[in-house]
Amino acid sequence: MEARARALLGEGDTSEGFYRESIEFFSRTGFGAQHARAHLLLGEWLRRQNRRSDARAHLHTAHEMLSKMGAEGYAERARQELAAAGERVGKRSVQTTTVLTAQEALIARLARDGHTNLEIAAQLFLSSRTVQYHLKKVFTKLDITSRRELRSVLSSA
Repeated sequence: MEARARALLGEGDTSEGFYRESIEFFSRTGFGAQHARAHLLLGEWLRRQNRRSDARAHLHTAHEMLSKMGAEGYAERARQELAAAGERVGKRSVQTTTVLTAQEALIARLARDGHTNLEIAAQLFLSSRTVQYHLKKVFTKLDITSRRELRSVLSSA
């Protein structure tokens, strides 16, 4: 995190070194979201340095990682940066918008097992509004309208 902060505050080749240090560190730690964000930030920086070809490699990596983990806002940011770097990346397909993220799947299982939004929120250290938001997305993706339907759609495994 310190290397990333120094990169954001630095200038020139010094910044690039700190961005790369950040990527290297996060690739070893298992913090996938931070690793993807490090690629995104370096890609954005490289594009602003008119190094579009170098930027595209990092932006593609970021877009792929962020899309897979369901970080839609950051994935869209990477897609827009790729477009600005002269690359076309399609938006998420219908198939990928029906796949539950890890958070959505966890909340759906807890709701299926009879937990209230407040209980789920307390267990996951979220607000009940956040739980409600995720459940709304789950219902849309699974094409259901009630918690009762979760039992038939989600296996108990």
